Amino acid sequence: MPTFTTQDGTELAYRVRGEGEPLVCLAGAGYLGDLGGLAAHRALVLLDSRGTGASAEPADPGTYRCDRQVDDVEALRVHLGLDRIDLLGHSAGGNLAVLYAAAHPERIRSLVLVTSAGRALGVETTDEEWDEAVEVFADRARYPEARAALDSIGPGTPRRRVREITAPVLIVAGRYDAGPTTAEAAAFFPHAELVVQPGAGHFPWVDDADAFARTVAAFLDPAVRTVTVDGVRLAHRVTGAEDAPPVVLVHGRGENSTTWTEIAEDLAVDHRVYAVDLRGHGLSDRPGRYGFEDFRDELGGFLKALGLTGATVVAHSMGAGAAHLLAQSEPGLIGRLVLEEAPAFVPLDPPRPVAERPEGPLAFDWAVVPTTDAQLNAPDPAWREGLAAITAPTLVIAGGPTSHIPQDQLAGLADRIPDARLVTIGAGHLVHNTRPAEFLAAIREFGVRAGA
Repeated sequence: MPTFTTQDGTELAYRVRGEGEPLVCLAGAGYLGDLGGLAAHRALVLLDSRGTGASAEPADPGTYRCDRQVDDVEALRVHLGLDRIDLLGHSAGGNLAVLYAAAHPERIRSLVLVTSAGRALGVETTDEEWDEAVEVFADRARYPEARAALDSIGPGTPRRRVREITAPVLIVAGRYDAGPTTAEAAAFFPHAELVVQPGAGHFPWVDDADAFARTVAAFLDPAVRTVTVDGVRLAHRVTGAEDAPPVVLVHGRGENSTTWTEIAEDLAVDHRVYAVDLRGHGLSDRPGRYGFEDFRDELGGFLKALGLTGATVVAHSMGAGAAHLLAQSEPGLIGRLVLEEAPAFVPLDPPRPVAERPEGPLAFDWAVVPTTDAQLNAPDPAWREGLAAITAPTLVIAGGPTSHIPQDQLAGLADRIPDARLVTIGAGHLVHNTRPAEFLAAIREFGVRAGA
């Protein structure tokens, strides 16, 4: 186990779990482990605080005090050779994380506080309650010295310095935590986001590991942003100049925004590209309710929340089904529409049998499959009848005979949309992955180009 020596000569130990960019983690009550799978996204640097785990006991017991351990975190940063750190603190470890950030705001790249006590901010305990508590030790020999140090720290000092932290802050609270962090604590930070994890208590990475890991991983990834639509947090990746015309990329079932990486890189040369993770997929929430109407409404809410009315929407498979339902229900919301291997909502014959969930972890919520399969087997007839209401210029891209989608249905889809054309690229169902150059050429020719 690696170790380092602090400023007062105490040898401290730490463990590293996972790979990638380091995330310094300060434990409070309990064992952090891999933080519910967060180690799959980041290298967790798990510090054993002085006197715990494999770390040595200090010569001066007074250095166990939380504010005295700020130097330990700084010594770890220096030892790791990091100019700035991503820092996570749980429970009492959150107090230490706040005190470190207040003392060294220039060293914080991002800060995550998990069911953290607000004591360092003066949120949980009043000055009067602190005074009453410390008076118990008034007869001790070192009381005057300790009391003077405590008074010099005072809740006002961290509060003032916390406002100097320009780095983003994520505060994760458990819905059933006995002492959850509140919006009152978040208000102290200039750039803070509060997430209350449903069904979780004081250890949210234990109560719902997937939800915790997705939320924190999305926050820590500089390429990922989040927006809440009807109570569901949607992760999305944004590239390209802010003033460029917008393009929204929507993935298929079981996929996520990363499926568009190569396409997004090309389009970002002359567009502002938004690749979204739909509910139940990628780093977005998994609310348990899925259906083409839900994806339709969610996509519409996403466009409205980000001010993307009139954007070009490029969508694949399940996402394409949601996109053409949206174009029917809100004709003015989408500027241009590209439907790659979209369901035409013709009843499947024979119908799909009930699918069995594969073993092991999945990158999406399996509950998406039985719901959407049932709708593909017996779609609402209004979904086909409504195609005539689409006003956006539309390009339907078919994958040819190796696709599992009946190609005559895609031709029929294009026929029913008033201003639509059909292009076939013999690549199977995953056209944009299998033949990206031809896919890009087709949508560029369609009008997805600079200034459009």
